[in-house]
Formats: sequence, structure tokens, C-alpha cells
Amino acid sequence: MRRLHVLAAALIAAAGAAVAAPPAAPVRWPSVHSRVQRDSAVEARIDPLLARMSVEDKVAQVVQPDIAAVTPADMRRYHFGSILAGGNSSPGGVETAPAAEWLKLADAYWDAAMDRPAGQLRIPSMWGIDAVHGHANIVGATIFPHNIGLGAARDPELIRRIGEVTAKEMAVTGFDWDFSPTLAVVRDDRWGRTYEGFGEDPEIVRSYAGKMVEGLQGVPGTPGFLRAGKVIATAKHFVGDGGTAGGKDQGDNPSSPAELRDIHGAGYPPAIEAGVQAVMASFSLVRGEKVHGDKDLLTGALKGDMHFDGLVVGDWNAHGQVPGCSNTSCAASMNAGLDIFMAPDSWKGLYESTLAQARSGEIPMARLDDAVRRILRVKIRAGLFEKGRPSSRPFAGRFELLGAPEHRAVARQAVRESLVLLKNEKRLLPLSPKLDVLVAGDGADTISKQAGGWTITWQGSGLTNKDFPHAQSIWSGINEAVGAAGGSATLSPDGSFARKPAAAIVVFGEDPYAEFVGDRPRSLEYSPADKKDFELLKRLKAAGIPTVAVFLSGRPMWVNPEINASDAFVAAFLPGSEGGGVADVLFRKPDGGVNHDFRGKLSYSWPRRADQTPLNKGDAGYDPLFAYGYGLTYADDRHVPRLAEDRPAGAGMPDGVFFARGAVPQGWRWTTAGAVQMRRVDRRAQEDALSFAWSGAGEGSAFLAAPPLDISREATGELSLLVDYRVDSPPAGAATLSMTCGQGCGGTIPIAGLLRAAPAGQWQTMVVPLRCFVRAGLDPKQVASPVGVSTAGSLTLALSDARIASAAVPQDRCGAP
Repeated sequence: MRRLHVLAAALIAAAGAAVAAPPAAPVRWPSVHSRVQRDSAVEARIDPLLARMSVEDKVAQVVQPDIAAVTPADMRRYHFGSILAGGNSSPGGVETAPAAEWLKLADAYWDAAMDRPAGQLRIPSMWGIDAVHGHANIVGATIFPHNIGLGAARDPELIRRIGEVTAKEMAVTGFDWDFSPTLAVVRDDRWGRTYEGFGEDPEIVRSYAGKMVEGLQGVPGTPGFLRAGKVIATAKHFVGDGGTAGGKDQGDNPSSPAELRDIHGAGYPPAIEAGVQAVMASFSLVRGEKVHGDKDLLTGALKGDMHFDGLVVGDWNAHGQVPGCSNTSCAASMNAGLDIFMAPDSWKGLYESTLAQARSGEIPMARLDDAVRRILRVKIRAGLFEKGRPSSRPFAGRFELLGAPEHRAVARQAVRESLVLLKNEKRLLPLSPKLDVLVAGDGADTISKQAGGWTITWQGSGLTNKDFPHAQSIWSGINEAVGAAGGSATLSPDGSFARKPAAAIVVFGEDPYAEFVGDRPRSLEYSPADKKDFELLKRLKAAGIPTVAVFLSGRPMWVNPEINASDAFVAAFLPGSEGGGVADVLFRKPDGGVNHDFRGKLSYSWPRRADQTPLNKGDAGYDPLFAYGYGLTYADDRHVPRLAEDRPAGAGMPDGVFFARGAVPQGWRWTTAGAVQMRRVDRRAQEDALSFAWSGAGEGSAFLAAPPLDISREATGELSLLVDYRVDSPPAGAATLSMTCGQGCGGTIPIAGLLRAAPAGQWQTMVVPLRCFVRAGLDPKQVASPVGVSTAGSLTLALSDARIASAAVPQDRCGAP
């Protein structure tokens, strides 16, 4: 067993002999104590409950299914201690279900959990959800800026108020438990969850952790602690998720024990002191060992050194990644200190194996009892035995509180404080609201893009503005501000105009993503393939129009060309539902006075080069474009010189994209076999697409050959293969789309019907869930060709772009006959 020691050389040569070095002192974590003191009355309530519980009752408390895979009938049979609603889980599978349906479902699970014969134990269940920037899974809820923006605000009191609003809106829909706050200290911005971290330096995380916990749970020792309008908070992901090598989600953190404690663990002592009742274990590894199986961290550091007496919950089937474990069996994880398995779809097998392991002693009964005691302790502290049915509680069903004006006012303040001004040539900002303003860019009137991932859906994609009834786009906020002052604003996403405007505001940036889907292992270049935003900015600049760029992103990115093409550049990150907060800062008051100045300061260093990562304050040779803490105000008169636009070798293709604008990654190539010919054709630009013509003289294939790819994570994460295609002549016979993994290995999907139904000569997008290829025989760990088309009949088909991405399609829809 690996205890947390600083590594030392095992032998030292001295006086001609090898002498063993003395053992290094263990690296202890801070000895902290929760302000929620251990209550003998609470422990006295737990003792008789434990004594009456069967081993089946106990095991049910430590298994947490997801609502997409467990029914109230299952709950009535097993009486699980908790359930969760994952990022893509919702009432009836309808992700835009109204709030009333969520509350109705909360009642259904609670009723089932409590449905036991008279005289038997009735232990209420807890329902958890990832409300990571407001209660954003629910249509109509207030959506706050993601943590990357809140880190730029440097306002701990605002963080507490955000927690309060989030908790109250969760109570409206019957939730007990928030899987938040994320306390990752992000050290490599290629990580797809960078925006979930407050910053790269532990100082911000340390100052925010306790405040968010207090906002969600209340202040320990006060009458309101974990009572009406409050929820259980979760400090996550313990520990080191923000420091994996290469920024790989669920990867390995190589930090030394001291670095792990002092950098990545910085937020946990203040969270524990503030009384946080749950800690979520990290998917990641620390120096080669999965945290879900690391007793030194879960039991030694967390429960021992830091005296944490709440519960430790796992992440989504993460126990299955522990060596020797599977999603349906993992005694090692519980023995390491996990108290609740998050087993969304694996719950039945996991329940059965855990029950057998408890009976056999593989999981000692003392360890199971400790886990259940911790769960019951949290439930009692949260008043769940007294609160009753979710719909009967204070605030439940008060749907007018979702996106209430006073809640949105807090979010709008958060937007104003999170904006960071990177460039302001000739003090262009603030603009007069009396001007004629052009508003352009695909992010100007797209609320889902300004909100980012973890918004209604897991990836935040597949949504329209109609799905945000209590939100305002950035365009709408600008139009409102300008209109009220007597100016005029025109929305033109492509930047075209009939009359030259006095100024232009271009809103653009990353499309929504979450978790590993957002990993960028190649570089931090914003637009390696699609240059439409850069071209738009260049056109406006060439026309002599003063131009403000508002950049939406979940991380700092290399945008040197876009900065050069702008007169002012604002890093807006992911501001959430209140687009009006952007207008509050960009424009003066109608009388000419400053309305709201910029106050945001970078909580992440901004790269000078696309390959400049990791990049963190205090690094040797630290040379960012904009340093940690940088942020202009209107009083600053700083000139940003023209920036280098040279790209490093190997850059030029975005992650997850196989084929774009006629290009493929280095080492990849399009290949044909049999009766098919290939030539270049035009789509958006000269020869930026390929056309394949099958003669019908026999079997022919066109496929993209690639170095071995491992897409196993993507295949289990509800992602799809998206291929842009144009049918110039329909197939005369059967046709298939394939992903292959070598000779005789692969999955094929019939597409002849789809191609015949497509309008001739028009570009379309074909979407096939990755799991369809896996079901058809693909080994996702060794993909040799991610795209292939085959037919024996005649067919003329053009292909333009191919990529793996999130798409709003049923995951069981696997092609047309």
C-alpha cells in the first residue's frame, strides 16, 4: 500500500558502501475540523438504525443508480439510499421537461423509497444532480457564468450568493444534493473541464471553496443550516483532476505528494471547515494509482488527516477503472474508503456483487457499517427524516423562483464582474449607446453557446433559444441597452450590412462541450480549420469599422489573429443566461458616464503560442501573452502591439475532427479500393471537399486510413460520427458507412436509404452514434479507419467534413436500410 511519502533514493553510496537512506517523513494533509461538530444526539439516532438494518438494507444505501436506468418500481424493491440525474438524464428522457415533471419524479422516487410495511425501517433517499453553474439542467432556471469566469471576478461574497440562489432553485424541483463545487486547480488548459475550475492558482480556489459550500448548505451553527432552501454540497473531484498529464480527462496526475496537497488539494480544507457533507472522488489517477482505489487518499488524507466525517461518493462508474474491478464489482473501492458507488446503469450487478462481498467478508462489515453511518449522518444533518415528501417542503413547486428577477440580478452581476478586457486600442470602449451598432457572429444570439456545457443537456448542445425562457442573449442585451438610449442595433450574424455602422461587436467562440469531449490534446489554437470568425473580423476592419470582439470560451486560447483583427477584445468566457451583463459593461450610460467598468482579472494565464501549455503562474520561463491577474479597466491606456500569427508545426486540425476543408491530420490519408475514383471538388473554397464515383462494376470502397485510434471513451459517452455529404447520384444498390479496426474487424451501418432520400446536390450532415459501430463489431480501442463508404452499385458522393461530436439524436438510431 502506497503511503504518501516524499520519494527518496533507496541507497546512498558512502565510504565505499551502500547505505539505506532513512525513510522520508510522510506528507500529512492539514489537520482541519468541520464547523459542523459531531453531535452525540445524531450518533445516538444512527446506532439503532444500523442495528435494525439487514445487510441488504446497508448495501442498498451504498449504491447510487441514475434515473435513466432505475425506476420507482426498482426503488420500491431495493430502497436505494440515493439516486442521481446525470447530465443527459431527465423525466421520461425528455431533456427539456418542465420543472413540474422533475418535482413529480422526485415524489415518485421518495414514495417508493418509503414504501415499506409497518414496523420496517423507512430511510429517505437523496436525489443528486450536477448543478455546477446554477440549477442549469432545468429549463427556466438561472444560469450563472461557469467557474472560469467566476474566478476572474475575484469576489468570494458573490460566490456565496450564487450558492444560495442555486440551492433555492434546486429546492423548487425537489433535489436534496448538489454535486458541486468543483475545486480543481487547473494546470493544463487542454483539459476539457478547464471551465469548471476557478483558476490555475490555488489562492482563488482556497478563497471560494468555503463560500460556495456556505451558500449551498447554509452556515454551520445557524438555524438555517441544511434546512429549507438548502442542499447538500459536494467538494469534487478529490483529488488532482486538474493536473493530469497533457490535460487528459480521467488521466494521470504526476504531482509529488506535496504538490498534490498544496496545489490540487488547496480547496478541500476550507470546504471541510465550512461543513461540506460530501466529497466526490476523482476519476483520475495519482502517480499511476486510481483515486477510486487509493486508501491513502480517501481514508488516510481525507478522513484521517482532515477529519472529514461526511460521505465520499464515487463518479460515474469510475470504480470500474480500478485494477481488478469492473462496473459491476469493486470491493477494492469500498475498502479504500468510498462510501457510495455511483453506478448509473450498473447498479443491479453492483448491488448483487457488493452484497455477496459483504456476506463473505471481502468487504468487512465494519467498513460497510462505517459507510452507512456516514450516509445516515448526512441524511440526519440535512433533516431528510423530517422534511417529508419533496413536494411538501418549503419552496417546492414555487416555479416562479426559477429564473426569478432577483436571482437573475445576481447572475447579471456575476457576468459583469467576470468579463476581462484584454485589448482596448485608443480606448474604443466604452461605446456610446446612441451609436448605430452592428452585432455579428454566431454567438451573438445563441444562448446555448454563451452558457456552455452542463446546460439542460450534458454537452449543452442541441438547444435553441426557446429552451431558455428566462434568459437573454448577448444580442438582446445590446439591443435593449442601445434602444433605450436612442441608438440603433442591427443583428447580422455574417457581418453583412446595408449601411456602414459606427461600430461593430462580434460575438464568437467555442461551441459547447463537457468533460473529455472538450479535451484539446493537439493545441490551444481556437480555429485551426474554420477561419470564418477571423475572416469576419478582417472584413470589418478593412471596411474601417471600429470592432469589438467578445470571445466565448471555456479556457484561454491562442487567438492572436483574432486579437490583431480587433480594436478591442473581451474574454467573456461562458457567461450563462444573462447576456445583458455584457452590454452593461460595453456601453456608457445614456448621459455619457461609465455604467460599469471592467473588473475581471485573468485567473488563467493566456498563451502567447498555440502550443504554450502547460502555462501557469510561477513556472520556470513563464512568458504568457497576458499574465495571470491581467485585466484592463477603462482608466488603462495600454497598447497591444501586433501579435505573431505563426503556427507551430503539426497544428492546423481541431481535436475530434478527421477531415475538414479538404485536409486531414498528419499521417492520415484518403484511400480507395476497387471500382471507385476520387477527385477534389469545391464546397466553401477551392477543392475543399472530395468526390467519390463508384462505377457499379463491382465492390468499391473509399476510406480514411489513420494511425491506431482509441475512441473507447467517446463510444461510451453518447457521441456520434458526423459526416457532411452531398449526393450527386443516388446509390443503385446497398451502401454502407463503416468504422474499421483492421482486417475483418469493424462495424458497418446501412446508409443506402438515407442517401436515396437526400436531396440531390445539397450538402447534408449524416449522424451515427458511435455505439452503433461498436454494436456492429467495432473494437473502439484500435480504430484504423474512422470513416469509410462502400457499395457495389453506382454512386456519386461528395464528402466535406468528418468529426466526432455530440449530437441530439437517439443513441439507438443506427442508420437507414
